[in-house]
Order: sequence, then C-alpha cells, then structure tokens
Amino acid sequence: MQQILVDHISKSFGDTVIFRNTSLTIQKGHVVGIIGANGSGKSVLFKMISGLYRPDSGEIYVRGERIGDRFDFPPNVGVFIDAPGFIQIFSGFKNLRMLADIKGTTSDEAIRDAMNLVGLESSCKTLVKNYSLGMKQKLGIAQAIMESQDILLLDEPFNALDESSHRRMCNVIKELKDKSTTILLTSHNMADILELCDEIYQIKNYTIEQWNPPSSLS
Repeated sequence: MQQILVDHISKSFGDTVIFRNTSLTIQKGHVVGIIGANGSGKSVLFKMISGLYRPDSGEIYVRGERIGDRFDFPPNVGVFIDAPGFIQIFSGFKNLRMLADIKGTTSDEAIRDAMNLVGLESSCKTLVKNYSLGMKQKLGIAQAIMESQDILLLDEPFNALDESSHRRMCNVIKELKDKSTTILLTSHNMADILELCDEIYQIKNYTIEQWNPPSSLS
C-alpha cells in the first residue's frame, strides 16, 4: 500500500536548484535508502515530507492526504533530521517528557522503552550538557520513535555512534520494520544502506531515481 507520494515536486533556494519536477513513491512497511552527494537534497526531501518545507511546485501526500489540506505537518511521523535542541540542564528523560507533554499522548513507560531500546538508561540523572555526542544522537532517535510513529525519517542516524551502538541501532531499525513501520534512511555508510533497505533511491541532477547496486556490492 502506498504510504508516501512525492508528486512532481520542484524546490529551489534562491538560484540553487535542489529538485526539478521529480517524483517518489514509498510503500507501507518498506525501509527505503536515500543516497546522494552532500548538498544534493536528502535532508530537504525529508523536511518536505515532514511538512517543515513546502515544495515550490508539485504535491506531497502522506497516507493519501495532501500536505497543506487538513494538516501542514503529517501526523504520526517521527523525524530525526537535524541535531535536536534539547535543554542542556535537564536529563534525557525530562527532555523527552517535556516534548511528549506537547501532545499529551505518550506515557512515561513509552518514553523509557524508547530510551532503553536505543541504549540509554531512562533512570539516569545525567544532564544532557554532559552527554557525549553518541548519547545525544541516541536521545534524538528515542524522541523520533517514542510515540510509536508508523513513518520514520532518519537522516544519518548512525553518526557519532560507536561500533556496539551502531549495531544496536541497525537492530532497532530491523525491529521497527518487523512492525510494518515505514522508514526513510540516509547514511554515508553504503553497507548500512545495503543491509537495511528494501529499495534505494539516488538524488542526482535534481531528480530522485531508483538505484541498483553494482554486482560487486550486492
């Protein structure tokens, strides 16, 4: 079942063209890799799907509903794009609790489960200002998944993770896929993309095209 449709979109910033009349269809429950050079538009694509940016032309549909009709920000979409701006003088749990209180639909148990899933101790009183880069990365991912969203946009989720945490995060993505979560993923590590993704698309020359790995990589 189609869950995301990017329909003939174009997007520029000033004189810099990012996308030109390009389309993409994502099926429910698939893990989809998005690859491309730095600055090619991977983060811009994720921000348009999440409603943070609007295309200059064309439309984006999530679960069959066009962004900008009933909602500007599609519901039940977990987003990890830029480093989240957590409050440094609070613990990780308190930060997530405050964010969850905006909607008021996420229990303490769900927050603890998300933190534990990514490898953070939910009972830890360490302030975020004392977190390592890897811990902050995990906290951002916990934020993206704590409300059991059925669509996840994960932009470079493996950055700053050590080998053990990296492997754990791969397993988290696999577990979420088993629950029919639709996941869009970027990573500079092609091995991650090849291991985790059902389909891979490349952003090149202002368009999104399906990418098939060379036989030496498959």
